[in-house]
Amino acid sequence: MEKLVLWPKVKAKGKIGIQWLVSENRKRGSLSLCCECGIPVSPNPANICVACLRSKVDISQGIPKQVSISFCKQCQRYFQPPGTWIQCALESRELLALCLKKIKAPLSKVRLVDAGFVWTEPHSKRLKVKLTIQKEVMNGAILQQVFVVDYVVQSQMCGDCHRVEAKDFWKAVIQVRQKTLHKKTFYYLEQLILKYGMHQNTLRIKEIHDGLDFYYSSKQHAQKMVEFLQCTVPCRYKASQRLISQDIHSNTYNYKSTFSVEIVPICKDNVVCLSPKLAQSLGNMNQICVCIRVTSAIHLIDPNTLQVADVDGSTFWSHPFNSLCHPKQLEEFIVMDCSIVRDIKRGAGAGMISKKHTLGEVWVQKTSEMNTDKQYFCRTHLGHLLNPGDLVLGFDLANCNLNDEHVNKMNSDRVPDVVLIKKSYNRTKRQRRRNWKLKELARERENMDTDDERQYQDFLEDLEEDETIRKNVNIYRDSTIPVESDTDDEGAPRISLAEMLEDLHISQDATGEEGTSMMT
Repeated sequence: MEKLVLWPKVKAKGKIGIQWLVSENRKRGSLSLCCECGIPVSPNPANICVACLRSKVDISQGIPKQVSISFCKQCQRYFQPPGTWIQCALESRELLALCLKKIKAPLSKVRLVDAGFVWTEPHSKRLKVKLTIQKEVMNGAILQQVFVVDYVVQSQMCGDCHRVEAKDFWKAVIQVRQKTLHKKTFYYLEQLILKYGMHQNTLRIKEIHDGLDFYYSSKQHAQKMVEFLQCTVPCRYKASQRLISQDIHSNTYNYKSTFSVEIVPICKDNVVCLSPKLAQSLGNMNQICVCIRVTSAIHLIDPNTLQVADVDGSTFWSHPFNSLCHPKQLEEFIVMDCSIVRDIKRGAGAGMISKKHTLGEVWVQKTSEMNTDKQYFCRTHLGHLLNPGDLVLGFDLANCNLNDEHVNKMNSDRVPDVVLIKKSYNRTKRQRRRNWKLKELARERENMDTDDERQYQDFLEDLEEDETIRKNVNIYRDSTIPVESDTDDEGAPRISLAEMLEDLHISQDATGEEGTSMMT
């Protein structure tokens, strides 16, 4: 402001004023006068002050100050021309790059020095980007300017979400099948899919009589699911594809892919007969074994010696074996006498022995034949659970017709009369005291069997009895059932509260009170 006051004095006093200004400039440094307003400024090629230069030249001219950007609310992705949808977090580098590409052509005429976001409300549907640009103007002078570009977020459904909403479009399907009468393996597989979130990319899930169908919008998602199935259950698969359409000019093809996944036809609590070659390779174990669980491999135990072995998918398909009896053939026995076998004789090359089970010799009698004196003697791996008077479920191999090629070639003396599977408890009481629950996949059901509820209850009882399976399953506490002791009067196994998760809902906050509604 002081410079503006001195300029008129220079004209009035003539040479004296000019000499004073020159001497003053020498003190302050070299200065020149603006050709427009006469303000002393530092020398520059345009010989003009910044205020006058900005009034004459606007280097941001041609750069739009308001731009629209498309956003899909279903999948939370932004549209990147010409036809890509990308995932970006708010105020991220990826989103900033996307915003700058929207004005790439006008920015090519200037030099971009800096760019950054200006904070806005997350739900305002506005993105503000602060830009700092430079450009060479009159006589080589470089002008720098800072301004804000406002981006308006417009809702637009992407092609993938549009196909999902149509519910009849898919590019890949996985047909998971298991040729068994029981669905224990499918119930276990369902919990694994929920735990690891493998159902998030599916368009829909359809349940049929002997398996599940998973529909996907891309082949890559289906291949990822097939790899997950191979890691979690013993299975094999075949892939095929069908040509839907093609464009010979652009050399593009549209296929529909189908993956047929077959899970081994063995479930928990099945009695199987191994081939002699396979039994020998597993440590010279007996051919008649019991399947104690099915995870990524088939876990078998020999009820006569407590020898255990794991059979993976490739080994099973090389030496296949079938279940001798289906679950509906389970019969109830009462334990008449039970004794623990302390000394277990092991043959040459025997495999590992289970530490969780105890070998016992028991005399049992069918509850349906209590009016007779017919009893059966057998060895069992349930010696640590059974006492005289207990009820136990098992298969009567002596009075059933076994149609198996390996059993028919065995010596009849090596086939046991009875194979005990598990101890029997009061199912009604167990259901009433069960204070936990599981989540289920949202799927379409058809041709529902009335036996499905009984099979599901069997699976829940298996979770209570087998701690190894529980580690891979998310179990949620049921707040509607009061908390009781870990064991009941019969000693039936139960799941402790430490193994349960809290089932949180969006409508509740961490204190259990009703939370505020979320903005969409």
